[in-house]
Amino acid sequence: MGMTITEKILSAHMDGKKIVPGEFIRLSVDVILANDITAPIAIREFYNSGVQNIHDPDRIVFVLDHFTPNKDIDSANQCKLIREFAGKHGIKNFFDGGNCGVEHALLPEKGLVLPGDVVIGADSHTCTYGGLGAFATGVGSTDIAAAMITGQVWFMVPETMKFVFSGKLMPWVGGKDIILYLIGKIGVDGALYKTMEISGEAIDALDLSGRLTIANMAIEAGAKSGIIKADEKTVSYVENRATRPYTIYESDEDANYESVYEYDCANIEPQVSFPHLPEKAKGISEVGVIRIDQVIIGSCTNGRIEDLRIAADIMKNKRVDRNVRCIVLPATPEVYLKAEEEGLLRIFLEAGAVLGPPTCGPCLGGHMGILAEGERAVSTTNRNFVGRMGHRTSEVYLAGPAIAAASAITGKISSPGEVM
Repeated sequence: MGMTITEKILSAHMDGKKIVPGEFIRLSVDVILANDITAPIAIREFYNSGVQNIHDPDRIVFVLDHFTPNKDIDSANQCKLIREFAGKHGIKNFFDGGNCGVEHALLPEKGLVLPGDVVIGADSHTCTYGGLGAFATGVGSTDIAAAMITGQVWFMVPETMKFVFSGKLMPWVGGKDIILYLIGKIGVDGALYKTMEISGEAIDALDLSGRLTIANMAIEAGAKSGIIKADEKTVSYVENRATRPYTIYESDEDANYESVYEYDCANIEPQVSFPHLPEKAKGISEVGVIRIDQVIIGSCTNGRIEDLRIAADIMKNKRVDRNVRCIVLPATPEVYLKAEEEGLLRIFLEAGAVLGPPTCGPCLGGHMGILAEGERAVSTTNRNFVGRMGHRTSEVYLAGPAIAAASAITGKISSPGEVM
């Protein structure tokens, strides 16, 4: 019996030991990630262990991206703890201030995650890196503490579900629409503790931005990880970023899958996920008239330069509806610079949008765009749970950058075709 990509990656990190789904394993990890919310817990557990030194500072990445620039005294103290720990232990991959960006956009951009890696992160959307052909999963802060001490992690080998997207994508349909459509089909518990291996002609046609967005939201179907086979586009993306060797794995033709699903992209129009679960996805033609108060364009799903180009193309020479606050958050300093060089920032400003720093703030109702009682937002983020972005009676509608930009112009959830 052959092996899947995931099984091959996990086996390689156990010196080639044969593994099977359902087996509990302990293996070495390439990257250990934590942020300004989760790293303080891991650091305290590290100190509680009595251990004096971390296993390998070069494998650890700290990103202060949720509450920075710090919004209050508590967040300032949390970041201070991380800064002091990173300095004491020589953690060079520590991102703060003007070097900081949204973690799951930042790590691929910096070449810190590569095909064939095993990555753990104290953030549920760590699965993003499956878009590069890596095995990546979210863990708890105590797992991060243990990995900082040992360089290893343990978990159960997940079964793999295979999803194949054939045909060509319709206009304005991108990675966000594909994953919303998929979650709409299988539900938020449709892939519990499984690996979602996503492939097909339409996936091959996507750029890395779209693939990272798809893998990012595997957790929203309950998956342990999402993964897309690395190809020549992946190599092109990482070749000038990688500072260490990497390995590309492919699933064997006779690999065993828990299940296989096939979808024709001719049936997938731009998607909108209604409150309060990502599985409540509808095609834009089914949405109806829904007035909105705010639009967020950014985050680890849609804050990359490719997303901003789509939004700017739609918003150019138009004005944001007077009753809508449109907040644009480039995901990293590099994205910010590219957007400035390409004139995208001017387009957003002239349209009446608010430009903010790279931050995860509004996604979890932290800062930079909290919703008031009863307000509605279209957001390119990845969760729309009750109270996710503010008051419990507020509503979040998830969408890609095209629908978000069009909705900002019209003041209601809209197709790009309505404003182009």
